[in-house]
Amino acid sequence: MPALHFRLSAILVAAGLAAAAQEPFATCPQLPRGVGPITVVDSQGRYVGRILPQKRYWVTLDRIPVFLQRALLAVEDARFYEHGGIDVRSIARAFVKDVAKGRAAEGGSTITQQLIKNKFLSAEPTLDRKVKEARMAMDFETKYTKNQILEMYFNEIYYGNGAQGLAQAARLYFGKSPEELTEGECVTLAGIPKNPGKYNPLGKVQDIALRREVVLKRLEDLHQITPQQKAALRSQWGAVQGPGRAPHYLAQIRATLVKLYGQDALEMGGLDITAPLDLDLQKAAEEALRAGVRRVSPDLQGALVCLDPATGDVLAAVGGLDGNQNSLNRAFASQRQPGSAIKPLIYADALEKGLTASSIWSDEPVAYDRGGGATWKPLNYGRERLGDITMREALAHSSNVVTVKILDQIGVPDFVDFAGRMGLALRAQNGLSLALGTDEVTLKDLVQAYTPLAAAGVRAEARTITRIHDRRRDVWTEFPPALAPVLSPEAAYVTTNMLGDVLTYGTAKSLQPFSREHPCAGKTGTTDNYQDAWFVGYTPNLITGVWVGYDRPRSLGRGFTGGAVAAPIWARFMEKALEPRPVLDFPRPEDIVTATIDPATGLLATPACPRKAEELYLPGTEPDQPCPLHPPQEAPQPPVP
Repeated sequence: MPALHFRLSAILVAAGLAAAAQEPFATCPQLPRGVGPITVVDSQGRYVGRILPQKRYWVTLDRIPVFLQRALLAVEDARFYEHGGIDVRSIARAFVKDVAKGRAAEGGSTITQQLIKNKFLSAEPTLDRKVKEARMAMDFETKYTKNQILEMYFNEIYYGNGAQGLAQAARLYFGKSPEELTEGECVTLAGIPKNPGKYNPLGKVQDIALRREVVLKRLEDLHQITPQQKAALRSQWGAVQGPGRAPHYLAQIRATLVKLYGQDALEMGGLDITAPLDLDLQKAAEEALRAGVRRVSPDLQGALVCLDPATGDVLAAVGGLDGNQNSLNRAFASQRQPGSAIKPLIYADALEKGLTASSIWSDEPVAYDRGGGATWKPLNYGRERLGDITMREALAHSSNVVTVKILDQIGVPDFVDFAGRMGLALRAQNGLSLALGTDEVTLKDLVQAYTPLAAAGVRAEARTITRIHDRRRDVWTEFPPALAPVLSPEAAYVTTNMLGDVLTYGTAKSLQPFSREHPCAGKTGTTDNYQDAWFVGYTPNLITGVWVGYDRPRSLGRGFTGGAVAAPIWARFMEKALEPRPVLDFPRPEDIVTATIDPATGLLATPACPRKAEELYLPGTEPDQPCPLHPPQEAPQPPVP
C-alpha cells in the first residue's frame, strides 16, 4: 500500500506540474493605467461606496510599489531571491517551533509555495500536500523568473472581502490603482495574505494594528526602514472606505450604469456619481427593517424603499438583511405579488371614471365565469361580510369582493392601461384577479406607482443617480427628475383622503397614533396563504414601501399580514425620517366639492338622517338627490279652528 500511495502521489504531482507549465503567465486582462474606481456619494457629498469592475485585472510588477514588494517579502519570505522554491532554513525553523509547541502547524512556506497552494492545491495541512507543494514550487522556479513569480503572487493572492489580487484590493480598500498606494497603505496590504479574513482593512482595528506592527518590525529588522520611519509609518493607515454602506442601492446604480452606458462603463471606471441617497435615512431604514423582521422570525427577509414623491429621488433602499452588492436585491429586482397594496390604483381609476367615495356596493360574493364551465368566487380576507358599504369603507377595510366588482365595472384592459401610466406594468391576462394583486411587481415599482397619489397626480420615476462626473473627460452629466402628469389632482386628493382611513379605522388602524401626528395615507397588502406582507404609505414629502416574506414563498399563518408585520416597520422608519421635516398636509385642489351625505345611501343627508358624514367629490360627481330612506319630516300643522 505505501508503494501504491507513492505512485499515486507522483502521478498527481506530475499532473500538477503539467498544469502549472501550461498556465499562462497573466491570467486576466492588464489593469488600464490612469483609471480609478466608480465612487458614489450621497446627496450631501458623503461617501457611500464604490462600484468595482466585474472582471479581474492583472497588474505588472513595475506598477507595484517597490516598498510594497519589500514589505510583503519581509513578512512572508525574506530569502525569496536566494532559495530555489523552498527555504530549508525556514522549514527547519518552523519545525523547531512546532516541536516546542507540541503540535504540527503551517510554517516555512515560501512565496512560491503559497502561490502553488493557492492556485493548484487544497489548503489542508497534510504531509502529502506539503510534498506536492514543495516539488511543484521547485519546478515552478525553473520555468519562471523570481520577478514573474512575485508578480503572479500579487495578482493571485486573496485580500479578503471578495478582492482577488492586488488590483481589486487597491480599488476596494483605497480607491486607487496599485502604483498610487502610499507606504502606509502598503504596510496594511502586505499584512493581509497571512489571514485575509482577519487582517483586511475592514476587520477589527486592533487585529490590523497588531499585524501592521509585525510588518513594520520585520522591515526594521531587515534594515529596510529606520526606527524613525517605523514610528512615522505606524500612524499612516490610509483612508480606508470599504465597498459601501448601502449595498443594494449601489447594486441598483450599477444596473443603471450598465443600462445607460453598457458593461464597459463598469470596467473603465473613472466616474464620480452623486446619488439622491440620504445616509441618515439609509441607516434608519436598515435599523427599522432589521428590528421589525427579526421581531417576527430570525430567518425572514424584507425590503424597504423610500422616495421623495415630488422628484422620485430614492432617499433610502434596503434590499435585504444580507448586505452585499451581489446578494438578491429585494428592493429593486425581486418580483412578488402585492396583494391588496394594488387596490389604491383601482380606486383612483374608478374615481377618474366617475365613481365616488360614497357610492354603495354590496359585499355579497358573486361567482365569475372563468370559461370551460369553471367559476371563480372571490372572498374577503377573513371571509367576513360587511353588507352594503361605501367605496370609502370598502378601501379602508380592504374588501376583496367590492374591489373585484369595481374592477369589473371599469374594465380590466382600461385598468391595465391606467396602471401603466401610473408606472406599474401589469398583464391583462390575469383578469379580475388583478384586483387581489396576483400580478408580480417589484417594491420599487409599486412605491413609484403611488407617487401620483402623493404628488397631485404627477408620476415621478424612481431616481438613484442625480449627476455623474467623468474624470477622464472632466464632463458632468445631470439627471433631472422624470415627471409626468398621469392622474387628475382631484382624483389623487380624494384617493389619498380615502387611504387616510386605512390608518384610522381600517386594516392599518394600529398606526392611528402616527396618523394623528402626521397627515398620511397608505395601504396594507397580504397575499394569498399569508406569504407576503406589504405596507406602502406616504406623507406629502415622503413615500415608503415595506415588504416582508421568504425568498421561497411559504405560508406564515393568519397573523402574517401587512397590518401586523409591515406597517409597524413603516411607522418606525417614518417616525425617524420625519423628525427633521416640517409637518405638512396634502394640498387640496380648489374645485374639490364637499357634501354632507348619509353613508347608508351615499346621497345628500336630510335633517332626519341618523348618520351624517362629510364626503369629497371630483367636480360634477357629487350627489344631487336627498337620501330616500330618511325624508325630511314635515312640520306639524296647527289645528283647524
